Amino acid sequence: MSKLQLTIKVVLIILFFGCLLNWEYGYYQLVRFLGMVGFGVLAFYHYKVNQIWFLIWLSSAVLINPIFKIALGRELWNLIDIIWTILLLISIFTDKQKELKT
Repeated sequence: MSKLQLTIKVVLIILFFGCLLNWEYGYYQLVRFLGMVGFGVLAFYHYKVNQIWFLIWLSSAVLINPIFKIALGRELWNLIDIIWTILLLISIFTDKQKELKT
């Protein structure tokens, strides 16, 4: 895993934790944009390496995109933020384990 991928994952984890708090609407717009870009970059990196992660990151980028918004309600978005945080943490640890094995 490159340092860029690790940085993107850590930044997204922090942003998604922030979504669980009460912020101005602009914060959530920023998270949508940064999330779409971050998930897009992660999907690009995983395109030929791991198809499962590629599909997860690509579908996440589509879901969070700020252009064609999907209104799910605050509670459901909070649940999705928690799921994304867990997935990002899992991907960090699995990538680290793969690096240690090689």
